[in-house]
Amino acid sequence: MNQVILQPLKGFRDFLPDEARKRKLVISKVSQIFELFGFEPLETPALEYQELLLGKYGQEAEKLVYKFKDNGGRDVALRYDQTVPTARILAMYHQKLAMPWRRYQIQPVWRADKPQKGRYREITHCDADIFGSKSAISDAECIALADQIFAQLGFGEYKIYLNDRNILFDIINFVSIPQELQFSVIASIDKLDRKTKEEVADELRQKGINELTIKHLFDHLDNATPTQSLLAVMKHCQELGVPKDKIIFEARLARGLDYYTSTIFEVKIDNYLGGSVLGGGRYDHLIKKLCDVDIPAVGFALGLDRTIDAMNQFGLFPPDKSATKVLVSVFSRDLIDESAIVVANLRENNINAEIYPSEDTRLDKQLKYADKKGIRFLVVIGPEEVKKNKVILKDLQTGKQEDTRLMDLPSKIKSL
Repeated sequence: MNQVILQPLKGFRDFLPDEARKRKLVISKVSQIFELFGFEPLETPALEYQELLLGKYGQEAEKLVYKFKDNGGRDVALRYDQTVPTARILAMYHQKLAMPWRRYQIQPVWRADKPQKGRYREITHCDADIFGSKSAISDAECIALADQIFAQLGFGEYKIYLNDRNILFDIINFVSIPQELQFSVIASIDKLDRKTKEEVADELRQKGINELTIKHLFDHLDNATPTQSLLAVMKHCQELGVPKDKIIFEARLARGLDYYTSTIFEVKIDNYLGGSVLGGGRYDHLIKKLCDVDIPAVGFALGLDRTIDAMNQFGLFPPDKSATKVLVSVFSRDLIDESAIVVANLRENNINAEIYPSEDTRLDKQLKYADKKGIRFLVVIGPEEVKKNKVILKDLQTGKQEDTRLMDLPSKIKSL
């Protein structure tokens, strides 16, 4: 077979057991924290009508939407984010939902982006949003939730950057940037965290912005102060337990998507070069674009892939390589039934265990298998152990082994 066919498409990845296990661990932890804050799960289809998605994100973002005709000739697209599909849910089902509604969603999204470190074409987002509340406490709840997630994942050095979209529009209007260019200019400002001022300035020149306007734009961004509404959000954040030194006002923070209306925020991890790991804000008019109901909303998307990349960088995953805690060896074909009884007993006691599934019963081969999988304990049950109703329990981390009564095996393993 052609080797090219065996490779995943560029920007898409396979996840072998070690990496898949890390993803499952983070998703489980994040889900628990979402539910700790009262958020409820939601899932939506991968495909939506193009008409639903387009016209919501801005021209630059929409270039990255995967669009095609399906076999029925319908214009469809893979979801670019989970916010717009959820806005559709609100438009359809808001009368059935307890408002304000807190929802979380952990699913993949697709973007025809240029692959690079921390940036792929298929990524998993962990979203959390509050719908039906204009209160600053809702903005602060989402920020406090973000803070809780990264603290519990083990990160010590990270910052939450906040801004108000109204500050950006006030500055853009003050320096007389034409209405038709305003969202495009915001998309350029959004790149100031990963490009130099001169690189962004050059991009603005190409959009027709003159030198004096660019200078005034940057000067005002450097000297801006928080709005009263943003100060209220920041105050609530501290009341909700977010450390004061984690919250930083940053007028250059833009968030490139068109639908944001006021509060916007991002989480960045110190010394991690893959970019922001979480971004969000308030988008009060998106749902009204889909129906006649005006439902305010605020929330964020956490990038699972970048978060895992950062956890790998800082060594935040536990050392266990395998979910299997115990390998029950097969001493011989004649004793496979005894091994099966042992492994069943361990599972009944909620201990992750597997039986060696090969006709080759050489112990050295079974030890190599356990070592390669990172299994901590090996149980051996030979003819003598069967007679005594015992097993040999070997700790493969320390090399220590001991005879253990079969009835005591589960409690012994749990104590180690």
